[in-house]
Amino acid sequence: MRKIIVLFLILISFKLPAQEINIIPQPVSLQFNQKEKPFQLNITTSLYTDFGGNASINFLDEYLTKNYNLKLKWFKSPDVKRKNMINLIIDPTKVKTNEYQLNANQNAVTVLAGSDTAAFYGIQTLIQLLPTTNTSSLTVPAVTITDYPRFAYRGMHLDVSRHFFDVNFIKQYLDYLALHKMNYFHWHLTDDHGWRIEIKKYPKLTEIGAWRNGSIIGLWPGKGNENIKYQVLPNEIKITPKDALIKTDGIRHGGYYTQEQIKEVVDYAAKRYITIIPEIEMPAHSMALLAAYPELGTEPNKKYTVAETWGMMNKYNNVLQASDTTFKFLENILMEVMTLFPSPYIHIGGDEASKVWWKQSAVSQQIMKTNGLKNESELQSYFIRKMEKFVNSKGKTIIGWNEILQGGLAPNAVVMSWQGEKGGIEAARQNHKAIMTPENKLYFNHGQFVKEDSLTASTPSLLADVYNYEPIPAELTAEQSKYIWGAEGCLWSEYITNPAKVQYQLFPRLDALSEVLWSPKEKRNYPDFQRRLKTQFKRYDLMGITYSKRYSE
Repeated sequence: MRKIIVLFLILISFKLPAQEINIIPQPVSLQFNQKEKPFQLNITTSLYTDFGGNASINFLDEYLTKNYNLKLKWFKSPDVKRKNMINLIIDPTKVKTNEYQLNANQNAVTVLAGSDTAAFYGIQTLIQLLPTTNTSSLTVPAVTITDYPRFAYRGMHLDVSRHFFDVNFIKQYLDYLALHKMNYFHWHLTDDHGWRIEIKKYPKLTEIGAWRNGSIIGLWPGKGNENIKYQVLPNEIKITPKDALIKTDGIRHGGYYTQEQIKEVVDYAAKRYITIIPEIEMPAHSMALLAAYPELGTEPNKKYTVAETWGMMNKYNNVLQASDTTFKFLENILMEVMTLFPSPYIHIGGDEASKVWWKQSAVSQQIMKTNGLKNESELQSYFIRKMEKFVNSKGKTIIGWNEILQGGLAPNAVVMSWQGEKGGIEAARQNHKAIMTPENKLYFNHGQFVKEDSLTASTPSLLADVYNYEPIPAELTAEQSKYIWGAEGCLWSEYITNPAKVQYQLFPRLDALSEVLWSPKEKRNYPDFQRRLKTQFKRYDLMGITYSKRYSE
């Protein structure tokens, strides 16, 4: 009996360290080396990189300093006599460009990568091997890991138009994405409710368009202490008397990023191997623009205001006129935007454009007649194609929401499918790249549970639904599936007014999405994911992040 107990204790002693290896997203291959002792990380440990990889080493150095108050020495030349090392080696002749290998034993931790980008992801994995408490006894378990991503596009979105978030928080947001090996940040900078980017040629965009005089309280139509009459609508739109009056809180809200701040954020993202895709909405969701420059609307003599409500009223808001004057104005804006963002992609929105405004506009009807356009859907396509031609001429590609398929898809456009998967399927069948972001699965502004403690968008997006989502639709052939570039989580801020709420809405659904996009499909296991979340939550506590703990529901 005694021998059996001893044997049992020995087996447990081998299994316990392995149970502490809880990495999200799950690596392609992970082996726990039972015969090796863990690596001891302390003030005598040194960092080494051969060439490149400086951003990765800097990131690790900052993380250790901030969370463990540990500052390590950094060497840029090899020394075979030196022990207790963390080595970062970039050698595309030994591993694939997008791959890294991490090996840890009692003598050293070595990350071998095929590129600077892959090296950075190796460092993110190393961070998840560290203790989740602020302790002076830091160990890295003896492991061998081989890893690379499944999808090329792993995106996360943030709407700063409905509610503005400052530069410091945007940097934190980028750090969250980096930890989860996400590589695209979709920055929703303009909408009906606020223009958030400085455009030097058109200063009124931020002087007027960046500020609104109130916001509704609660879900649409909201409750407040001030009644405002909305614009008179065309006869084609039928609304009730209740809809004609919108109640707001009367509190002024706004803010914007200067061009210097934009450059600062872009540089910060680049050091985390994240590409920022700016979104400049057109032809709809442009009330903030029209408030500043009303001559670009379908009713040029009207005084527009920055929208104070959201939800269903958006479809009643005016759209930009599809005129040469408008196109030149937008081209000037995009010239400044493209100068600030090195991204090869510009998101131009293209969604929820109510056709009634063009239908009742004599100028719009004349534009359609002149260009041989049969209906307002073709006019929208004409608008998008015009802007795409300009963006393409500058060596960049447009991304648009799935409505850009209406009237005919622009020749080189990427489709972001939010109204289910239909738009993405249609785009892939036309040999266009598609990014899947279906609202019912990947809109993180929706509640995480059927009953939430705070105000969120209606139908919940459950953690299990996010984790079990498959970006490649079964309807596509193997060849068509190659056009599914990846997927993206969206975080709209109508009911999110502060950073803590952003964090709560984001976590742990970002963990689930990261595993969908990074890890091999066959390795996904929801119960195991839930188990690993327990360690991730401890890490969030260490980092001071707010999150939902009801992960098992």
